[in-house]
Amino acid sequence: MNRQAQSAVLFLLGASLLHAGTTDLYLRYVKQGLRPLVLAAGAVLIAAAVATVWYERKRARREQPADHQDSHGHHDPHPHLEPRVAWLLVLPLFALILVAPPALGSYSATRTGTALQEPLAYPALPAADPLPLSVVDYAGRAVYDHGRTLQGRRVQLTGFLALDHDGTPYLVRMALNCCAADAQPVKVALTGQVPPVLQPDTWLRITGTYTARRAEDPVNGGPIPFIEVTEAKPVTAPKDPYDESWNN
Repeated sequence: MNRQAQSAVLFLLGASLLHAGTTDLYLRYVKQGLRPLVLAAGAVLIAAAVATVWYERKRARREQPADHQDSHGHHDPHPHLEPRVAWLLVLPLFALILVAPPALGSYSATRTGTALQEPLAYPALPAADPLPLSVVDYAGRAVYDHGRTLQGRRVQLTGFLALDHDGTPYLVRMALNCCAADAQPVKVALTGQVPPVLQPDTWLRITGTYTARRAEDPVNGGPIPFIEVTEAKPVTAPKDPYDESWNN
């Protein structure tokens, strides 16, 4: 691939990063706090592409060959062109711009063990009723604090639905440190007034109460707390499908 093609690929890659960073698309790849780095990387790539084009044009004007010579010293008015197949390298970039990949869902969640970690502290909870909590926060308090801060409270969790191999329904959020490549599930099992028809990857807002019941994750043996469901409503998927409170 010649320099012009290289600069075109750099420009398209930078443009795709800027497109992702100025929309919610970047949230499918990295955590929310990395948005400035995504935008900066896109700007740097575009600047590199422009600089490459400027340098090549300047070099071409300086050399200004009247024609080209072959290996025997004969003049060849037709320079050798780079293979056009090299331009196929830009197709994945167009796919990145035009096609938004889905967030990780139930398929990954049921094949990966829960990544629940013991919280460093249990901050006081506000007096809201029902109390909105993240799946990670509820699971951590239910397992490692034995539900002490959840007793007598109605809580509200939002996540997507996953079904275990034995049909146990989980409410799940994928927790991440940096990017989607390291995302791992945190699961809360559902009991009580669970909807009779369950479709994996459906996003639900669950209202319920703490129960001491828990199970072991069949993948890695990790703890999975239950919640006693009193109400379950389908909701649209959030703009940021991942839970970043896991390592905060």
